[in-house]
Amino acid sequence: MKKQTSEVQSTAFTSVMEEHRLFHPSKEFARNAHVNSMEVYKRMYKESILNPEKFWSDVAEDLYWFKKWKQTKVWKAPDAKWFNGGLTNLAYNCLDRHLTNWHRTKAAIIWEGEPGETRILTYQVLHREVCKFANVLGKMGIEKGDRVAVYMGMVPELAIAILACARIGAVHTVVFGGFSAEALKDRINDAGAKLVITCDAAIRRGTLVMLKPAVDKALESCPTVQNVIVYRRVNEVQITMSPGRDHWWHEIIQSVNDKHEAEHLPSEHPLFILYTSGTTGKPKGILHTTGGYMVNTYFTSKLVFDLKDDDIYWCTADVGWVTGHSYVVYGPLLNGATTLMYEGAPNHPEPDRFWKIIDKYRVNIFYTAPTAIRAFIRWGEQWVLKHELTSLRLLGSVGEPINPEAWMWYYKIVGKQKCPIVDTWWQTETGAIMLSPLPGVTPLKPGSCTMPLPGVVPEVVDKEGNPVPDGSGGYLILKDTWPSMLRTIYGDKNRFKKQYWSEYKGYYFTGDGARRDKDGYFWVMGRVDDVINVAGHRLGTAEIESALVSHHDVAEAAVVARPDDIKGSAIVAFVSLESSKIPSLLLKEELRNHVASEIGHIAKPDEIRFTDTLPKTRSGKIMRRLLREIATSGSIKGDVSTLEDFSALEKLRDEDQ
Repeated sequence: MKKQTSEVQSTAFTSVMEEHRLFHPSKEFARNAHVNSMEVYKRMYKESILNPEKFWSDVAEDLYWFKKWKQTKVWKAPDAKWFNGGLTNLAYNCLDRHLTNWHRTKAAIIWEGEPGETRILTYQVLHREVCKFANVLGKMGIEKGDRVAVYMGMVPELAIAILACARIGAVHTVVFGGFSAEALKDRINDAGAKLVITCDAAIRRGTLVMLKPAVDKALESCPTVQNVIVYRRVNEVQITMSPGRDHWWHEIIQSVNDKHEAEHLPSEHPLFILYTSGTTGKPKGILHTTGGYMVNTYFTSKLVFDLKDDDIYWCTADVGWVTGHSYVVYGPLLNGATTLMYEGAPNHPEPDRFWKIIDKYRVNIFYTAPTAIRAFIRWGEQWVLKHELTSLRLLGSVGEPINPEAWMWYYKIVGKQKCPIVDTWWQTETGAIMLSPLPGVTPLKPGSCTMPLPGVVPEVVDKEGNPVPDGSGGYLILKDTWPSMLRTIYGDKNRFKKQYWSEYKGYYFTGDGARRDKDGYFWVMGRVDDVINVAGHRLGTAEIESALVSHHDVAEAAVVARPDDIKGSAIVAFVSLESSKIPSLLLKEELRNHVASEIGHIAKPDEIRFTDTLPKTRSGKIMRRLLREIATSGSIKGDVSTLEDFSALEKLRDEDQ
């Protein structure tokens, strides 16, 4: 079966040149889309650039404001205010606003636990639970502006907790449930959180991830925390509850009523802090505020995913990451959509768990990461082909550039060549999608996130800030503000200015390399430190990785640079093979020549290392920084708190010695 799969893949992906083909949306899809012609897109985009105040005011009018804003946009780089003077509430717009019509009985959240349990929360039920938990927060002494740390598995109570924080004006900071106690401690202390909300345990690949013990360890050095609320996910697990500090969710929720008036919050009131890794190794607390984030996530969810009232929408991200904030919880609920949450791993108990879920709930929109797609390819298309997947009408990609081969597999095997793919580029810092196809309009190129959304002004520039010619590599910047832009790094305004605004004065530096082709399509090449300068030639690691993965023996690849006395940088490729393939010196040379034939000799890897697994974060991103350290010095010095499987790193390190 594996041999058959490889043959199918090798005929499907004959060349990286497939990226130059155009894939158009069907006439039926275009006819029913929110944006249904290129002329409509161009008109929207032009208005958003020439008259952003009017454009974003019109969008914001779709939502509920207790008091209308006085100024739509106040901007003096790097400081932005949106809908200044307005009063609103994000939780009110996600919930209360939908209770006056038929949406109140519609499913807001469909949840499936890894063992197989199902819960469905209608908008009415979710509203009631959020109101109750908002009263719990009040009982815990949490007030507007207080920080609340949330450290949970993917259960509905996570969504309830952050919506309740938004309802009362508390600032939530969600810490991914796979982080260590040390990483949790650092984030709690940086935010100065007064309350921690957690679970006794989470379930992942059939095993328990003990969360409450990690909280206990972290709180040995967290003086600001006064209370801990524990949601019981696993009845049989034994944990320690500290009297006076720790409270069971199911007990404390009984002592409050289900009525709560949402706070009238200024548009610029802090909404959440989300920590993301930085080049210094110290996590950065990205601060987002209420009104602008609300408007941007509402707008992008509606247009990019073409959300309709009868859609079942599934974003596979964990709420511990920004994708989970914007496109599991807030964006879909603002649109009155049904959002699906799944607790566990995609390959438990077998590698077809995602496809089973899609058929079970008749999912229409599926949004996942290229890392997951490449894992699906490695596991084999037979797991996909066991299922109908006829309900799917739109696919999405998020988190990193998607290589054209993975795009084609996703399009053909999962989407049956009928589902447009929205390949989205954005960041924790941007809060919402910046570059993406609009599925009813944009001709697709595999591997390209295509064009900017309305209100986004990107440019590819050289080191001096001059626009580069089409087709040339450069640095991706954003030349104007947008509503969901980060407002600062929490507690460190100087770092905010230096990190994002010092490189190109007055412009936001994304930290990503990119090129724009002759059709105006953007190709993001990954982080600038993932762009290799070889003998004066700028090469994107994603491009070399795509060439490697296009070889029928390769399942996954990660490319990094190490210093070279002659060329400046040498290319080192870490390659994971298909399960039936055997590493050999002959195959190394074959792969080097394959890259040379796909891109050119300048891109030929100087070194190829075979590995069973690549070191990844718990969200599935390859940790190229660690691979770079191994390739350069053979040792690891940086932060590894986000690493999922330490054995992968140890094996690579041992092989180097």
